[in-house]
Amino acid sequence: MTSLPDARLFIGGQLRDAKGGRTFDIIGPWTGAPVGRAADASVQDIEDAIAAARRAFDDTDWPTNVDLRVSLVQKLYDLFDANRDRLSDLARHEAGAAMGAVGRAHVDMAMDGWKDYLAVFPQVQWQKSYGERSGYGMMHERIAVYEPVGVVGAITPWNVPLYVNVGKVVAALLAGCTVILKPAPNTPGMGAIFGELAAQAGFPPGVINVVFGEDAALAGEMLVKDPRVDLISFTGSTGVGKRIMEQGAATLKRVFLELGGKSAKIVLEDSENFAMDVATTMLVFHAGQGCAVHSRLLVPQSRYEEAKAILKAAYANFGDNWGDFDNPGQIMGPVISRRQMERVLSYIALGEEEGATLLAGGKARPDKGGGFFIEPTCFVDVDNSMRIAQEEIFGPVLVVIPFQDDDDAVRIANESSYGLSGGVASGSLDRAMAVARRVRTGSVSVNGGMCIAGDLPFGGYKSSGIGREWGLEGIEEYLETKLIAWRK
Repeated sequence: MTSLPDARLFIGGQLRDAKGGRTFDIIGPWTGAPVGRAADASVQDIEDAIAAARRAFDDTDWPTNVDLRVSLVQKLYDLFDANRDRLSDLARHEAGAAMGAVGRAHVDMAMDGWKDYLAVFPQVQWQKSYGERSGYGMMHERIAVYEPVGVVGAITPWNVPLYVNVGKVVAALLAGCTVILKPAPNTPGMGAIFGELAAQAGFPPGVINVVFGEDAALAGEMLVKDPRVDLISFTGSTGVGKRIMEQGAATLKRVFLELGGKSAKIVLEDSENFAMDVATTMLVFHAGQGCAVHSRLLVPQSRYEEAKAILKAAYANFGDNWGDFDNPGQIMGPVISRRQMERVLSYIALGEEEGATLLAGGKARPDKGGGFFIEPTCFVDVDNSMRIAQEEIFGPVLVVIPFQDDDDAVRIANESSYGLSGGVASGSLDRAMAVARRVRTGSVSVNGGMCIAGDLPFGGYKSSGIGREWGLEGIEEYLETKLIAWRK
């Protein structure tokens, strides 16, 4: 039984069905059954969206009319704010968000980030003087001007779709770009609402376009390969990010990539809240489906048995307090799809084969409903060389690794192809800061510090990506630098 409105394409200022009328079912993670229906974009639909975005950038004043951009982005925010109930329904039915997670990363954090973009936007520097310089027997004046890069293809994932959609679309619009948003096929409705509300807000035709389809790759590959698209902003797996770089090379396309993570939280032996620092690392929020989650917990060998006991009690206390669609106090629901459930379960089986000890969980839970439920899972006696410690599982699976001293903890944290987020807990701020500075990662929380917010740049080192999203830097990703000099 469907419960969501049909997700329609938005191209050139018009809400429309796909050419040929093709649709696909949106499968609900809680039930495993269709919860809605979405237009299945054709090649011609995507071609139309690219052409519309190109015209809007080249033939209108959108790239130069700052006041218009700010007023419409604010008006669009107000419309989204008035539709929070719909956003909540989309997050729950499409992405599988538990009610307690909606008020955090899924809706409220996204809307707060939108406000942060509007707050930092006045800090964008549109011109910079490089002063005078003599040369060739004369004086020269030099300035840099900062201009929107052009047409942006924004390719977004299914885990926290509103948050990532806002992170890309709002920044690009404020910078003066036109946008083609391509959400994941699991969560098309959270993209379609951008088109619906942009139409109500009165955006010029082609400034915002939204396309999606059952084929996860079709629209994305067309955007990446087309020379009329100037920049690709992608959030998703490292494997797909590499593919985007390869395919974009033919047109020397600029790419911004926010990719995977296998982030480490380091709890030092002098932590003043050792039990709390260990227990709160349980990977349960949104079933562990976050790129920046702390999926590796590093604890000192001298307190390793104590940490195991703390975690065993914490998981037992958490118990069955998850997987209830109607419980506002719960933060964990299903994983997104059957495919993802099977993938996570295969990693759990692999962990046991590798010799890790299953401390908690490890099973599918069909008794929770027809959807894709996996128990909160924790492995101990893990070596950092194991695949479960090196590869992104993207599910509710925590691995716990012992270390000898600070140097060993830093070594383990850095022995990863990823570098997205991390954490350090210590009774000494100086010691924690010294460790944090040595971990090669894009953000680090020291003693619970908030290192991810809409006014802060977010991104990774190594295979975790290229560039930064959110904050002032997130808007600047969509600008080009032009140097102008003249003889005085």
